[in-house]
Amino acid sequence: MQYGLIGAKLGHSYSKIIHERLCGYDYQLRPLPTEAEARRFLEERPFKAINVTIPYKRLVMEYCDEIDPRAAAIGAVNTVVNRDGRLYGYNTDYMGFAWLCRRHGVDFAGRTVLILGTGGTHNTAAAVARDAGAARILTASRRPDRAKGQLSYEEAAASGAQIVVNTTPAGMYPDVGVCLLDAAAMSGLEAVVDVVYNPSRTELLLRAEEAGVPVTVCGLEMLVAQAVWAAEYFLAKPFADREGEICRSAAALRREILNISLVGMPSSGKTTVGRALAERLGRTFVDLDAEIVRADGRSIPDIFAAEGEEGFRARETEQARRFGKESGLLISCGGGIVKRRENVRALRQNGVVLFLDRPLEKLAVGGGRPLSSSPEALRQMEAERRPLYQAAADAVIPNDGSPEQALERALQALDELFAQ
Repeated sequence: MQYGLIGAKLGHSYSKIIHERLCGYDYQLRPLPTEAEARRFLEERPFKAINVTIPYKRLVMEYCDEIDPRAAAIGAVNTVVNRDGRLYGYNTDYMGFAWLCRRHGVDFAGRTVLILGTGGTHNTAAAVARDAGAARILTASRRPDRAKGQLSYEEAAASGAQIVVNTTPAGMYPDVGVCLLDAAAMSGLEAVVDVVYNPSRTELLLRAEEAGVPVTVCGLEMLVAQAVWAAEYFLAKPFADREGEICRSAAALRREILNISLVGMPSSGKTTVGRALAERLGRTFVDLDAEIVRADGRSIPDIFAAEGEEGFRARETEQARRFGKESGLLISCGGGIVKRRENVRALRQNGVVLFLDRPLEKLAVGGGRPLSSSPEALRQMEAERRPLYQAAADAVIPNDGSPEQALERALQALDELFAQ
């Protein structure tokens, strides 16, 4: 093994994709589920350079012959370079987190900052906030150490913090939906930063968005930025355009991993355009209505006849949750998926949503669609759903011409969304 990543669980990691795209070397993921395995690996030192993730960022320091002063002050190492058998430890998370916050305008100066969690990344976030002039730094834990002034999550919600930083794995794939702090209960929040990057919108970030918090940002760009700095240590060579490299790599990673969901009226072209878009982008195409039929064993009209719309919507929600937490899919949704708020949240947690907007006069009537059996029903449905489509969508794609035109418009919109 020359280069790679160690940690207890690595199934969620995108580090291999990032490093191999950046530098072209072979980068291996080496899960080490137990501390004993991690210690044995570090004693043997069978690598040129590695990154380190949860829960070994502190343990690895015991094996470093030299530790960068900043990493020593933070008390966590996430990058280790083997030079002639001697291990040198660094903390590139600091640079990555600082870059992420600068990029999104998170201003720590004079603010009260609440950090969730007490692990190695907590210390990194605290160091960045402190160096940027934070007035107070508070810590929340499920088992607060009162001697260290730590808060319970109930106390944290009433702390008056302006900035919240989550450094715990809460809400990380596959255990999506977990949230330790209800941001909606906190008034005056200016920013919520979650170092979790899979999914791109954790439950914490979704709640913060819904509460109107001005800045909500996940850790994807932090992951890319720290990898760029780590690669510089690996190869002992700086990138000529470090910031540009971070932006390009983050955009490429979003394009590869984020889901794309299509919403819109029945017969608006979601299946036709969706299949073409999936083929163009090399993605797996998922038709949620077909998945409902496959899982239930009955046709959609039969489900409606037996259980009504509510019975169908419950099955739709199950499939939205099932596929919404995955990565790299092209998901074509039924026309009414936006009627349930939880469906939109499931689609948005790890992807972007496109509203395929076809003129009313071009929509089909009937065709086995239980809720669009007449022109009047279709007109009323469109009036009710249009605001829901617009609220759910990251971009609106007019489909008033050929499928090829809609496809090109969708590709252009995705280029802009992934570059943000």
